[in-house]
Order: sequence, then structure tokens, then C-alpha cells
Amino acid sequence: MIDPFGRKISYLRVSVTDRCDLRCVYCMAEDMTFLPKKEVLTLEELDRLCGAFISLGTEKIRLTGGEPLVRKNVISLFRSLGQRLNGGGLRELTVTTNGTQLVRMADELYAAGVRRINVSLDSLDPATFTALTRWGKIEPTLDGIFAAKAAGLQVKINAVAMKGVNEHEFDRMLVWCGEHGFDLCLIETMPLGEIGSDRTDQYLPLSTVRDRLRAHWTLQDTDYKTGGPARYYTVKETGRRIGFITPMTHNFCESCNRVRLTCTGTLYMCLGQDDAADLRAVLRDPSVDEAGLQEAIQAAIARKPKGHDFVIDRDRKAPAVARHMSVTGG
Repeated sequence: MIDPFGRKISYLRVSVTDRCDLRCVYCMAEDMTFLPKKEVLTLEELDRLCGAFISLGTEKIRLTGGEPLVRKNVISLFRSLGQRLNGGGLRELTVTTNGTQLVRMADELYAAGVRRINVSLDSLDPATFTALTRWGKIEPTLDGIFAAKAAGLQVKINAVAMKGVNEHEFDRMLVWCGEHGFDLCLIETMPLGEIGSDRTDQYLPLSTVRDRLRAHWTLQDTDYKTGGPARYYTVKETGRRIGFITPMTHNFCESCNRVRLTCTGTLYMCLGQDDAADLRAVLRDPSVDEAGLQEAIQAAIARKPKGHDFVIDRDRKAPAVARHMSVTGG
């Protein structure tokens, strides 16, 4: 799949549910209204759609949410997609999770073919973790992280950088990740969805964070890539990597290889734009065969924009995009 700007689209992020067992302050409003079941694709429908993307050249699939591991029987989707690894067209199957379900699911994920996972952990301080997640406790996430490590999964810690909230913790997190063999990826907060607060109070440029870290750490350039938008450095003192995802200070649009599929079958060609394709209607139309489904996907890719228009400032109070991150899929 080649978009209008010559970029090969080989990475599909799939939200399997908009639901989550936490309410992180940068992601959701506290009182969320979730989708009715009839609007959500079945796991079999998601599998069929993923298969169509793989047939068109998708090489990497990341399952996201909401929290993907709270969806009932989601492991069956992992197993089905895992069968397409090692010669079936798919090179990598991964997941982004808050870690709360990993104690019971890490071994099953590994057995299904998952080898790398991203775990969202914005603070190592129990009180800050609870404040950020609105009601979560840090212990299930930490237990899940170490269960994943024990299962043989390579763990990367994702942390959203927030001014006045966790910006003082990144040195500690680098030490902790180094001790346990995890990479760390810092992410700028993005203007997606109403969250009940002003994002200008949260926004912290990662250029500032990187400069601060260099006062204590040696960040060495590396060409390491995972297929996503992060720019990585090797931390000389720990031997691990730190990544920076900077949609605000330095967007990654010129090399974008991704599209996002929601749990309702809506395909967003860009995280920061509202244009979308309704693949659920195509999928549920009995007159449409696999060729027709692939044609609909190709038509959507032909509309992929050059880049997003994210802005966070005092003059623009509304989010750049109305939908929440939990709807779009991480």
C-alpha cells in the first residue's frame, strides 16, 4: 500500500475496545460513555479486516484499546493473527497495555507469538500513579510488567511527559529501567478529546526534557527503530534505550507508515485528522467479497494526508481532534 506521498503503509494499529479499567487524565474524561456492543466489531470481524491488510502488505500489527486485554477472549485474536507470523505475511504482532492484566495473560501472549510489548507507566510513585489514573493502583501494573519479563517478553515502558506532574521522575525512571532491562519511551501529550482540564497545563516539550536529561546522562545517537515514530538514543550509563515521540515539537509525519483502525471498523489515515473510512459497513455487506474489502482499504489509503495539525496553546482551548485517544487506538 502506497499513499499519495509515496510512503509505504506497512503498520496497522488496531483498537479492539474503547473500554479501559483506568481513567488516565490525558486520555479520557472521568465519566466516559462507552460504545454500545452492536457498534463494536466482533473479534472475527477484526481478524478478517487484519487479514485483508496483511494481504495488502501490512507487516506489523499492534493491538491497542482502550485497554485491549480487558476485552473478553481477546487472546483468540492474538492467536489467530499469530498464525500469520513466520511466513504468513506478518513480521510482528505487538500490544500496548496498561499492564493490569499481564499477570494472567503474559504467558498466553508469548505463546501466541507476541515478543515485544509496550506498557504505559507514567510514574513510579504510587500516589502520583493513582492521581494520573484517577483510581488505579500501581501494584497490578508493576506485577504485570515483571510477569511479562518472566514470560520472555521484551518490555518497553511508555510515559506521557506532563509538566508539573512527572517531569521530576525521568532520571529515576531511567535508573529503574536500566536495572530491569527495559527501554523507556517518553511521549508528548496530544490534543485528542475533551479530558476535563486544560492541556496547556500538562504540555511539556520533549526537547526540554532531553536537554535536562543530558545534564546527567550520555545519550548516544542510534539508528534503532521499531517501526513507530520514536527517535531513540542509547543511554551509555545503563546500556538501554530512551525514545522520544514528539508530535508537537517535531512531528514525524514525513516518514509515517501507519494507519489506525478503531473497534467500530473506522479507519483513520492520520491520528491528527478527522477524515476516516467506514470499513464496518463494507465488512458487514454480504455482497462485498475479499477483493471488494481490499479495494475499500486501498481507496482509504489514497486519502492519507501529508501530516497532522496538532496545536496546544492558550488561545485554542478545544482539542485539535474531538475523539479520545482511547477511541482511536493509542
